[in-house]
Amino acid sequence: MDYLLFRLYGPMASWGEIAVGEARHTEIKPSKSALLGLLAAALGIKRDDTERQQALNKGYQFAIKMVSTGQLLRDYHTAQAPDSVGKFRYRTRRDELVVGKPRLGTVLSSREYRTDALALVAVRALEPSPWGLDVLAQALRQPQFHLYLGRKSCPLAAPLNPQLLNADGYRHALDTYDPGALLPELPAWVSQQRWLAQDTQARYFWEGELETFSQPDEGFQYAQVQQLSRHDQPLSRDRWQFQPRHEFYWMARKEAV
Repeated sequence: MDYLLFRLYGPMASWGEIAVGEARHTEIKPSKSALLGLLAAALGIKRDDTERQQALNKGYQFAIKMVSTGQLLRDYHTAQAPDSVGKFRYRTRRDELVVGKPRLGTVLSSREYRTDALALVAVRALEPSPWGLDVLAQALRQPQFHLYLGRKSCPLAAPLNPQLLNADGYRHALDTYDPGALLPELPAWVSQQRWLAQDTQARYFWEGELETFSQPDEGFQYAQVQQLSRHDQPLSRDRWQFQPRHEFYWMARKEAV
């Protein structure tokens, strides 16, 4: 099976959960909506391009290996923004402050981020898929739009380093992939030992069939796998609507990886 592998690393990332009131929580790993949004931005697909967005949503499945979940950072956030006026849309920040000045109010929120986290991502194309994995890899090398880690305030701090691999399951692909150094001018072991505090246990998340992860072996037993539900399958990018999906979760000690 062919897979597209790439890494996600930055000083801050925010992988949104269901937002209730002023609280904006983050998961420890990238959401499917964030990964699809990353690919869409790389390909140059706009949010209001419903047809291509839906084709992207249905064409791929993901697996994630969290090398480091980083640290939790909370930010008490305040911002000035005008309330809505019927169907009128503020196109720019200037419009909000000038056109919407009489309706300005202060928005308060508590936002969460993960700092210094490293995730490895494996992408599997389904049949039929709108773009080949080689096309996605090239788009990640030369993206059409800016890429970020969940929020626009969370830019990438290292190249994605996309690679195409042929592997026997998600686990083989994620463990075989060599992301390289976080700082290109230094060897990989120097940059990761010095700047990245790796977790003592690697966390794997994947969607699809249970057997797509790995064949049972000495270091992996399907009885240890948990099934999770997450509300991150895009239904409409234009209306910011999402639906639940199921994924599998397995955690392994580093010596077993």
